[in-house]
Amino acid sequence: MNEVNKTLYIPLYGKSYVSEKGIILNDKKAEEIWRKEKFPLKGKSKSKWLAYYMAMRARVFDDYLKSELEGDAVVIHLGCGMDSRIERVKLFGVKWYDVDFPDVIKERKRYYCETDNYKMVASNINDSSLWSKIPSGENAVILLEGVSMYLKEGEIKNLFSNIEAKFKNIKILADFYTSFAAKASKYKNPINEVGVTEVYGTDDPGVFERERIKFFKEHSLTPEHLINELKGMEKVIFKALYAGKISQKLYKLYEYKSSN
Repeated sequence: MNEVNKTLYIPLYGKSYVSEKGIILNDKKAEEIWRKEKFPLKGKSKSKWLAYYMAMRARVFDDYLKSELEGDAVVIHLGCGMDSRIERVKLFGVKWYDVDFPDVIKERKRYYCETDNYKMVASNINDSSLWSKIPSGENAVILLEGVSMYLKEGEIKNLFSNIEAKFKNIKILADFYTSFAAKASKYKNPINEVGVTEVYGTDDPGVFERERIKFFKEHSLTPEHLINELKGMEKVIFKALYAGKISQKLYKLYEYKSSN
């Protein structure tokens, strides 16, 4: 795998770690994959604080999906990595497409099986031909978790334009670095430890709006009810490291919706 693809092991480890502890996220698949793969993470990549943060982020995306999915909407998880959201949220009968680079999907197929409703799509999400592999429909919920920071502004705009052309009713949840976080990441970020040095950020969620896709609101990546699953000094330290004012200036979670 290339350096960007290797970053998938950081959240995988985090989800496995908290699942074994019985907090925040129940993810037996992450535990299984991590036991077998044991990718050699080091330094901050294996920090328990980052593990808690990765798990909370995943849980926020899970809860959003369960609350926002309506009717015959399809789910499209862009940059799925080895994530087991398809198993965690238990939305039986929903049309679901997990998308990632071909080498990631090849690895993923060692642990997941396609069904009539669940498909894994091997594609660079910047490739417009991706959308010919996914049937058109009225409604879609699209998740970009841990993806946008590897895409330039124009690439995200193009992605949103492709989504807009494909579906009528659209909901998108995506996490973003701020521009300050992107600059700081060149010097201090766990992803550096797997070889990634170039990432991107934005300070204006409106910059990605298209004709119909509009910024809707900002969500918390570390909601209080999830922080409360930590105990004692761990809770105090985590709040200071990942839920304080400094953290909120680095990392954002934005929701977009289509206007019809």
